[in-house]
Amino acid sequence: MSTSQGSVVVVNCGSSSVKLALVDPVTGERSLSCLGERIGSPDAVVHMTTTGPDGRPSTRTITPAATTHRGALAHVLQRLLDLDLPPLLGVGHRVVQGGSVFHGSVRVDDRVLAQIHELSALAPLHNPANASGIEAARAVLPDLAHVAVFDTAFHQTMPETNYRYAVPTRWYEEFGVRRYGMHGTSHRYVSQRATEVLATAGREPRGLKLVVAHLGNGCSATAVLDGRSVDTTMGLTPLEGLVMGTRSGDLDPAVVELVAERTGAGVAEVVKQLNSESGLLALSGLSNDVRTLSEKAAEGHAGAKLALDVFVHRAAKHVAALTVSLGGLDALVLTGGIGENAKNVRSMLLARLAHLGLVEDPAANADHGRSSTPAGRITVPGDGPLAMVVPTDEELLIARDTVALVEHR
Repeated sequence: MSTSQGSVVVVNCGSSSVKLALVDPVTGERSLSCLGERIGSPDAVVHMTTTGPDGRPSTRTITPAATTHRGALAHVLQRLLDLDLPPLLGVGHRVVQGGSVFHGSVRVDDRVLAQIHELSALAPLHNPANASGIEAARAVLPDLAHVAVFDTAFHQTMPETNYRYAVPTRWYEEFGVRRYGMHGTSHRYVSQRATEVLATAGREPRGLKLVVAHLGNGCSATAVLDGRSVDTTMGLTPLEGLVMGTRSGDLDPAVVELVAERTGAGVAEVVKQLNSESGLLALSGLSNDVRTLSEKAAEGHAGAKLALDVFVHRAAKHVAALTVSLGGLDALVLTGGIGENAKNVRSMLLARLAHLGLVEDPAANADHGRSSTPAGRITVPGDGPLAMVVPTDEELLIARDTVALVEHR
Protein backbone atom coordinates (compact mmCIF):
# COMPACT_ATOMS: atom_id res chain seq x y z
CA MET A 1 0.00 0.00 0.00
CA SER A 2 1.16 3.51 -0.76
CA THR A 3 2.93 5.68 1.77
CA SER A 4 2.68 8.69 -0.55
CA GLN A 5 0.33 11.58 0.08
CA GLY A 6 -2.02 12.26 -2.80
CA SER A 7 -4.59 10.67 -5.06
CA VAL A 8 -4.74 8.49 -8.14
CA VAL A 9 -6.90 9.28 -11.15
CA VAL A 10 -8.80 6.04 -11.88
CA VAL A 11 -10.27 5.84 -15.38
CA ASN A 12 -12.82 3.31 -16.65
CA CYS A 13 -14.03 3.78 -20.22
CA GLY A 14 -16.91 1.45 -21.07
CA SER A 15 -18.56 0.86 -24.43
CA SER A 16 -20.83 3.91 -24.00
CA SER A 17 -19.68 5.42 -20.72
CA VAL A 18 -16.73 7.10 -19.06
CA LYS A 19 -16.09 6.82 -15.34
CA LEU A 20 -13.37 8.71 -13.50
CA ALA A 21 -12.56 8.97 -9.82
CA LEU A 22 -9.88 10.62 -7.73
CA VAL A 23 -9.02 7.95 -5.16
CA ASP A 24 -6.84 8.12 -2.06
CA PRO A 25 -4.94 4.79 -2.28
CA VAL A 26 -4.60 4.57 1.50
CA THR A 27 -8.08 5.44 2.75
CA GLY A 28 -10.10 4.78 -0.39
CA GLU A 29 -11.77 8.19 -0.10
CA ARG A 30 -12.99 9.85 -3.32
CA SER A 31 -12.56 13.59 -3.55
CA LEU A 32 -14.02 13.61 -7.05
CA SER A 33 -15.99 11.24 -9.25
CA CYS A 34 -17.34 11.60 -12.78
CA LEU A 35 -19.81 9.61 -14.84
CA GLY A 36 -20.12 10.24 -18.55
CA GLU A 37 -23.23 8.75 -20.13
CA ARG A 38 -24.37 8.13 -23.71
CA ILE A 39 -20.82 8.64 -24.93
CA GLY A 40 -20.64 8.59 -28.71
CA SER A 41 -24.08 10.15 -29.15
CA PRO A 42 -25.14 13.81 -29.46
CA ASP A 43 -26.80 13.47 -26.03
CA ALA A 44 -23.54 12.77 -24.17
CA VAL A 45 -23.32 14.33 -20.71
CA VAL A 46 -20.89 14.13 -17.79
CA HIS A 47 -21.96 14.27 -14.14
CA MET A 48 -19.12 15.54 -11.94
CA THR A 49 -19.32 15.13 -8.16
CA THR A 50 -16.88 16.75 -5.75
CA THR A 51 -16.75 16.32 -1.98
CA GLY A 52 -16.26 19.46 0.08
CA PRO A 53 -14.38 19.86 3.39
CA ASP A 54 -17.65 19.26 5.23
CA GLY A 55 -17.99 15.86 3.53
CA ARG A 56 -21.01 16.91 1.51
CA PRO A 57 -21.08 15.98 -2.19
CA SER A 58 -21.91 18.52 -4.88
CA THR A 59 -22.85 17.38 -8.39
CA ARG A 60 -23.01 19.34 -11.60
CA THR A 61 -23.71 18.18 -15.13
CA ILE A 62 -21.61 19.35 -18.06
CA THR A 63 -21.77 18.80 -21.80
CA PRO A 64 -18.40 17.75 -23.22
CA ALA A 65 -17.06 19.66 -26.18
CA ALA A 66 -16.56 16.34 -28.01
CA THR A 67 -18.74 13.30 -27.45
CA THR A 68 -16.21 10.55 -28.21
CA HIS A 69 -14.53 8.63 -25.36
CA ARG A 70 -11.31 10.50 -26.01
CA GLY A 71 -13.01 13.88 -26.28
CA ALA A 72 -15.23 13.46 -23.21
CA LEU A 73 -12.38 12.24 -21.02
CA ALA A 74 -10.04 15.01 -22.21
CA HIS A 75 -12.75 17.55 -21.35
CA VAL A 76 -13.14 16.12 -17.83
CA LEU A 77 -9.39 15.95 -17.21
CA GLN A 78 -8.93 19.58 -18.24
CA ARG A 79 -11.67 20.54 -15.75
CA LEU A 80 -9.95 18.42 -13.10
CA LEU A 81 -6.71 20.36 -13.49
CA ASP A 82 -8.58 23.58 -12.72
CA LEU A 83 -9.76 22.30 -9.34
CA ASP A 84 -7.99 22.57 -5.98
CA LEU A 85 -7.25 18.86 -5.53
CA PRO A 86 -4.65 16.68 -3.78
CA PRO A 87 -1.37 15.97 -5.61
CA LEU A 88 -1.77 13.41 -8.38
CA LEU A 89 0.33 10.26 -7.96
CA GLY A 90 -0.55 8.55 -11.24
CA VAL A 91 -3.36 7.42 -13.52
CA GLY A 92 -4.82 3.91 -13.33
CA HIS A 93 -6.83 2.54 -16.24
CA ARG A 94 -9.22 -0.39 -16.20
CA VAL A 95 -8.67 -2.56 -19.28
CA VAL A 96 -11.03 -5.46 -19.89
CA GLN A 97 -8.99 -7.88 -22.01
CA GLY A 98 -5.32 -8.60 -21.48
CA GLY A 99 -5.41 -11.97 -23.21
CA SER A 100 -2.60 -14.33 -22.27
CA VAL A 101 -0.13 -11.44 -22.71
CA PHE A 102 -0.65 -9.61 -19.40
CA HIS A 103 -0.43 -11.53 -16.12
CA GLY A 104 -0.59 -8.43 -13.94
CA SER A 105 -0.88 -4.66 -13.97
CA VAL A 106 1.74 -2.79 -16.04
CA ARG A 107 2.96 0.74 -16.67
CA VAL A 108 1.69 1.94 -20.03
CA ASP A 109 4.08 2.78 -22.83
CA ASP A 110 3.57 2.81 -26.59
CA ARG A 111 4.22 -0.95 -26.83
CA VAL A 112 1.64 -1.78 -24.13
CA LEU A 113 -0.91 0.51 -25.77
CA ALA A 114 -0.37 -1.21 -29.12
CA GLN A 115 -0.90 -4.61 -27.49
CA ILE A 116 -4.17 -3.41 -25.93
CA HIS A 117 -5.31 -2.37 -29.40
CA GLU A 118 -4.28 -5.77 -30.81
CA LEU A 119 -6.35 -7.56 -28.18
CA SER A 120 -9.49 -5.68 -29.30
CA ALA A 121 -10.45 -8.72 -31.38
CA LEU A 122 -11.21 -10.50 -28.08
CA ALA A 123 -13.14 -7.55 -26.60
CA PRO A 124 -14.36 -5.37 -29.49
CA LEU A 125 -16.80 -3.37 -27.35
CA HIS A 126 -14.38 -2.63 -24.53
CA ASN A 127 -10.68 -2.59 -25.45
CA PRO A 128 -11.00 0.16 -28.08
CA ALA A 129 -12.77 2.36 -25.52
CA ASN A 130 -10.18 1.48 -22.87
CA ALA A 131 -7.38 2.39 -25.28
CA SER A 132 -9.06 5.69 -26.17
CA GLY A 133 -9.19 6.58 -22.49
CA ILE A 134 -5.49 5.86 -22.11
CA GLU A 135 -4.64 7.96 -25.16
CA ALA A 136 -6.72 10.90 -23.91
CA ALA A 137 -5.29 10.78 -20.40
CA ARG A 138 -1.70 10.51 -21.63
CA ALA A 139 -2.24 13.56 -23.83
CA VAL A 140 -3.61 15.69 -20.98
CA LEU A 141 -1.41 14.29 -18.20
CA PRO A 142 1.86 13.38 -19.97
CA ASP A 143 4.06 13.84 -16.90
CA LEU A 144 2.22 11.24 -14.81
CA ALA A 145 2.76 7.49 -14.90
CA HIS A 146 -0.14 5.58 -16.47
CA VAL A 147 -0.93 2.02 -15.38
CA ALA A 148 -3.17 -0.56 -17.06
CA VAL A 149 -5.04 -2.94 -14.74
CA PHE A 150 -6.56 -5.88 -16.62
CA ASP A 151 -9.81 -7.69 -15.77
CA THR A 152 -8.35 -10.91 -17.13
CA ALA A 153 -4.96 -10.82 -15.38
CA PHE A 154 -6.12 -12.38 -12.10
CA HIS A 155 -7.30 -15.48 -13.97
CA GLN A 156 -3.95 -16.13 -15.68
CA THR A 157 -3.11 -18.49 -12.81
CA MET A 158 -5.77 -20.98 -13.96
CA PRO A 159 -4.32 -24.35 -14.95
CA GLU A 160 -4.57 -25.36 -18.60
CA THR A 161 -7.18 -28.00 -17.78
CA ASN A 162 -9.47 -25.20 -16.61
CA TYR A 163 -8.93 -22.64 -19.37
CA ARG A 164 -8.78 -24.82 -22.50
CA TYR A 165 -11.87 -25.51 -24.60
CA ALA A 166 -12.26 -28.91 -26.28
CA VAL A 167 -12.00 -27.37 -29.76
CA PRO A 168 -9.49 -27.77 -32.63
CA THR A 169 -6.00 -26.89 -31.40
CA ARG A 170 -5.59 -24.47 -34.29
CA TRP A 171 -8.37 -22.31 -32.83
CA TYR A 172 -6.40 -22.01 -29.61
CA GLU A 173 -2.96 -21.50 -31.12
CA GLU A 174 -3.92 -19.12 -33.96
CA PHE A 175 -7.05 -17.37 -32.70
CA GLY A 176 -6.55 -17.41 -28.92
CA VAL A 177 -9.77 -19.36 -28.32
CA ARG A 178 -9.63 -20.22 -24.61
CA ARG A 179 -11.23 -19.14 -21.37
CA TYR A 180 -9.89 -15.83 -20.01
CA GLY A 181 -12.43 -14.86 -17.35
CA MET A 182 -13.52 -11.35 -16.39
CA HIS A 183 -14.20 -9.28 -13.25
CA GLY A 184 -10.68 -10.18 -12.15
CA THR A 185 -10.09 -6.85 -10.42
CA SER A 186 -13.22 -7.34 -8.31
CA HIS A 187 -12.44 -10.99 -7.59
CA ARG A 188 -8.89 -10.12 -6.53
CA TYR A 189 -9.94 -7.27 -4.22
CA VAL A 190 -12.79 -9.23 -2.63
CA SER A 191 -10.79 -12.43 -2.13
CA GLN A 192 -7.96 -10.45 -0.49
CA ARG A 193 -10.42 -8.64 1.77
CA ALA A 194 -12.23 -11.87 2.67
CA THR A 195 -8.92 -13.52 3.53
CA GLU A 196 -8.04 -10.62 5.84
CA VAL A 197 -11.44 -10.79 7.57
CA LEU A 198 -11.30 -14.56 7.99
CA ALA A 199 -7.77 -14.35 9.40
CA THR A 200 -9.07 -12.16 12.23
CA ALA A 201 -11.48 -14.98 13.06
CA GLY A 202 -8.69 -17.54 13.20
CA ARG A 203 -8.97 -19.01 9.71
CA GLU A 204 -5.53 -19.84 8.33
CA PRO A 205 -4.97 -17.83 5.09
CA ARG A 206 -2.69 -20.49 3.61
CA GLY A 207 -4.71 -22.92 1.49
CA LEU A 208 -7.95 -20.99 2.00
CA LYS A 209 -10.68 -22.18 -0.40
CA LEU A 210 -13.02 -19.41 -1.55
CA VAL A 211 -15.71 -19.11 -4.17
CA VAL A 212 -16.22 -15.42 -4.93
CA ALA A 213 -19.53 -14.64 -6.65
CA HIS A 214 -19.65 -11.20 -8.27
CA LEU A 215 -23.37 -10.74 -8.88
CA GLY A 216 -24.53 -7.58 -10.62
CA ASN A 217 -25.82 -6.73 -14.08
CA GLY A 218 -22.79 -8.74 -15.15
CA CYS A 219 -22.11 -11.89 -13.12
CA SER A 220 -19.25 -14.30 -12.64
CA ALA A 221 -17.96 -16.66 -9.97
CA THR A 222 -14.34 -17.61 -9.33
CA ALA A 223 -12.64 -20.38 -7.39
CA VAL A 224 -9.78 -18.82 -5.41
CA LEU A 225 -7.28 -21.18 -3.80
CA ASP A 226 -4.58 -19.71 -1.59
CA GLY A 227 -5.21 -16.28 -3.12
CA ARG A 228 -4.98 -17.43 -6.74
CA SER A 229 -7.74 -17.87 -9.32
CA VAL A 230 -7.91 -21.51 -10.36
CA ASP A 231 -11.26 -21.54 -12.17
CA THR A 232 -13.96 -19.08 -13.23
CA THR A 233 -17.30 -19.02 -15.02
CA MET A 234 -16.73 -16.46 -17.79
CA GLY A 235 -14.83 -17.59 -20.83
CA LEU A 236 -13.48 -16.06 -24.03
CA THR A 237 -15.96 -13.21 -23.53
CA PRO A 238 -18.26 -12.08 -20.69
CA LEU A 239 -21.14 -14.04 -22.29
CA GLU A 240 -20.33 -17.45 -20.78
CA GLY A 241 -21.38 -18.66 -17.34
CA LEU A 242 -24.09 -17.31 -15.06
CA VAL A 243 -27.39 -15.76 -16.11
CA MET A 244 -26.92 -11.98 -16.06
CA GLY A 245 -29.00 -8.83 -16.48
CA THR A 246 -29.15 -8.97 -20.27
CA ARG A 247 -26.68 -11.79 -21.07
CA SER A 248 -27.79 -15.38 -21.51
CA GLY A 249 -24.86 -17.10 -19.85
CA ASP A 250 -24.26 -20.74 -20.83
CA LEU A 251 -26.17 -22.15 -23.78
CA ASP A 252 -25.74 -24.69 -26.58
CA PRO A 253 -23.74 -22.99 -29.40
CA ALA A 254 -26.12 -24.62 -31.88
CA VAL A 255 -28.75 -22.13 -30.69
CA VAL A 256 -26.93 -19.45 -32.69
CA GLU A 257 -27.14 -21.48 -35.90
CA LEU A 258 -30.80 -22.34 -35.33
CA VAL A 259 -31.90 -18.76 -34.66
CA ALA A 260 -29.82 -17.42 -37.55
CA GLU A 261 -31.44 -19.91 -39.95
CA ARG A 262 -34.98 -19.29 -38.72
CA THR A 263 -34.78 -15.50 -38.60
CA GLY A 264 -32.32 -14.74 -41.38
CA ALA A 265 -30.17 -12.79 -38.93
CA GLY A 266 -26.40 -12.95 -39.12
CA VAL A 267 -24.30 -14.59 -36.42
CA ALA A 268 -23.19 -11.18 -35.12
CA GLU A 269 -26.81 -10.07 -34.69
CA VAL A 270 -27.75 -13.25 -32.80
CA VAL A 271 -24.75 -12.86 -30.50
CA LYS A 272 -25.72 -9.23 -29.93
CA GLN A 273 -29.17 -10.40 -28.81
CA LEU A 274 -27.57 -12.93 -26.46
CA ASN A 275 -25.58 -10.07 -24.92
CA SER A 276 -28.18 -7.33 -24.76
CA GLU A 277 -31.66 -8.87 -25.01
CA SER A 278 -31.37 -12.04 -22.95
CA GLY A 279 -30.77 -12.95 -19.28
CA LEU A 280 -33.12 -11.65 -16.61
CA LEU A 281 -34.65 -9.21 -19.08
CA ALA A 282 -35.69 -11.97 -21.48
CA LEU A 283 -36.86 -14.44 -18.84
CA SER A 284 -38.99 -11.91 -17.03
CA GLY A 285 -40.21 -9.99 -20.07
CA LEU A 286 -40.06 -7.07 -17.69
CA SER A 287 -36.66 -5.84 -16.46
CA ASN A 288 -33.02 -6.71 -15.89
CA ASP A 289 -33.09 -5.04 -12.45
CA VAL A 290 -33.30 -7.50 -9.56
CA ARG A 291 -34.95 -4.89 -7.35
CA THR A 292 -37.85 -4.56 -9.78
CA LEU A 293 -38.05 -8.31 -10.30
CA SER A 294 -38.10 -8.97 -6.55
CA GLU A 295 -40.97 -6.54 -6.06
CA LYS A 296 -42.97 -7.96 -8.96
CA ALA A 297 -42.29 -11.58 -7.98
CA ALA A 298 -43.67 -10.83 -4.51
CA GLU A 299 -46.80 -9.50 -6.24
CA GLY A 300 -47.19 -12.75 -8.19
CA HIS A 301 -45.61 -11.82 -11.55
CA ALA A 302 -44.79 -15.21 -13.11
CA GLY A 303 -42.03 -13.92 -15.39
CA ALA A 304 -40.23 -12.13 -12.55
CA LYS A 305 -40.38 -15.26 -10.40
CA LEU A 306 -39.09 -17.44 -13.22
CA ALA A 307 -36.20 -15.05 -13.90
CA LEU A 308 -35.09 -15.08 -10.24
CA ASP A 309 -35.45 -18.86 -9.98
CA VAL A 310 -33.35 -19.47 -13.09
CA PHE A 311 -30.78 -16.89 -11.97
CA VAL A 312 -30.39 -18.54 -8.55
CA HIS A 313 -30.36 -22.08 -9.95
CA ARG A 314 -27.59 -21.27 -12.41
CA ALA A 315 -25.57 -19.42 -9.77
CA ALA A 316 -25.88 -22.30 -7.27
CA LYS A 317 -24.97 -24.84 -9.95
CA HIS A 318 -21.78 -22.97 -10.83
CA VAL A 319 -20.80 -22.30 -7.21
CA ALA A 320 -21.08 -26.01 -6.43
CA ALA A 321 -19.11 -26.90 -9.58
CA LEU A 322 -16.28 -24.55 -8.63
CA THR A 323 -15.74 -26.42 -5.37
CA VAL A 324 -14.40 -29.28 -7.52
CA SER A 325 -11.47 -27.08 -8.54
CA LEU A 326 -10.89 -26.19 -4.87
CA GLY A 327 -11.29 -29.66 -3.38
CA GLY A 328 -13.70 -28.24 -0.82
CA LEU A 329 -15.01 -24.92 0.42
CA ASP A 330 -14.15 -22.60 3.31
CA ALA A 331 -16.28 -19.62 2.32
CA LEU A 332 -18.69 -18.40 -0.32
CA VAL A 333 -18.08 -14.66 -0.73
CA LEU A 334 -20.85 -12.55 -2.28
CA THR A 335 -20.23 -9.16 -3.85
CA GLY A 336 -21.49 -6.83 -6.58
CA GLY A 337 -24.77 -4.92 -6.65
CA ILE A 338 -26.93 -8.03 -6.20
CA GLY A 339 -24.53 -9.94 -3.97
CA GLU A 340 -24.16 -7.01 -1.58
CA ASN A 341 -27.76 -5.82 -1.46
CA ALA A 342 -30.34 -8.43 -2.55
CA LYS A 343 -31.00 -10.34 0.67
CA ASN A 344 -33.84 -12.34 -0.93
CA VAL A 345 -31.54 -13.60 -3.71
CA ARG A 346 -28.85 -14.49 -1.15
CA SER A 347 -31.46 -16.40 0.88
CA MET A 348 -32.60 -18.33 -2.21
CA LEU A 349 -28.99 -19.10 -3.14
CA LEU A 350 -28.08 -20.40 0.30
CA ALA A 351 -31.17 -22.62 0.33
CA ARG A 352 -29.94 -24.23 -2.88
CA LEU A 353 -26.47 -24.74 -1.39
CA ALA A 354 -27.49 -26.18 1.98
CA HIS A 355 -25.92 -29.52 1.00
CA LEU A 356 -22.52 -27.80 1.16
CA GLY A 357 -23.15 -26.91 4.81
CA LEU A 358 -24.21 -23.32 4.12
CA VAL A 359 -27.15 -22.56 6.40
CA GLU A 360 -28.60 -19.06 6.34
CA ASP A 361 -28.67 -16.91 9.47
CA PRO A 362 -31.84 -14.92 8.63
CA ALA A 363 -31.08 -12.04 10.99
CA ALA A 364 -27.49 -11.71 9.75
CA ASN A 365 -28.59 -11.91 6.12
CA ALA A 366 -31.23 -9.23 6.64
CA ASP A 367 -28.48 -7.03 8.10
CA HIS A 368 -26.16 -7.84 5.14
CA GLY A 369 -23.75 -9.29 7.70
CA ARG A 370 -22.85 -5.85 9.06
CA SER A 371 -23.19 -6.86 12.72
CA SER A 372 -21.74 -10.35 12.35
CA THR A 373 -18.47 -11.91 13.40
CA PRO A 374 -16.48 -12.36 11.27
CA ALA A 375 -17.60 -9.24 9.42
CA GLY A 376 -20.05 -9.97 6.64
CA ARG A 377 -21.08 -13.47 7.79
CA ILE A 378 -24.65 -14.37 6.77
CA THR A 379 -24.68 -18.08 7.70
CA VAL A 380 -25.05 -19.63 11.13
CA PRO A 381 -21.83 -19.78 13.19
CA GLY A 382 -19.92 -23.03 13.14
CA ASP A 383 -16.75 -24.79 12.12
CA GLY A 384 -17.89 -25.56 8.58
CA PRO A 385 -17.99 -23.37 5.48
CA LEU A 386 -19.62 -19.97 5.76
CA ALA A 387 -21.11 -17.40 3.41
CA MET A 388 -20.22 -13.74 3.74
CA VAL A 389 -20.87 -10.39 2.07
CA VAL A 390 -17.80 -8.36 1.10
CA PRO A 391 -18.34 -5.08 -0.79
CA THR A 392 -16.11 -4.75 -3.82
CA ASP A 393 -13.94 -1.72 -4.59
CA GLU A 394 -12.27 -2.09 -7.97
CA GLU A 395 -11.28 1.57 -8.10
CA LEU A 396 -9.33 1.29 -4.85
CA LEU A 397 -7.46 -1.77 -6.12
CA ILE A 398 -6.61 0.03 -9.37
CA ALA A 399 -5.36 3.02 -7.36
CA ARG A 400 -3.17 0.80 -5.19
CA ASP A 401 -1.75 -1.10 -8.15
CA THR A 402 -0.94 2.21 -9.81
CA VAL A 403 0.94 3.57 -6.81
CA ALA A 404 2.76 0.27 -6.27
CA LEU A 405 4.13 0.37 -9.82
CA VAL A 406 4.98 4.08 -9.59
CA GLU A 407 6.86 3.63 -6.31
CA HIS A 408 8.60 0.48 -7.55
CA ARG A 409 9.89 2.38 -10.55
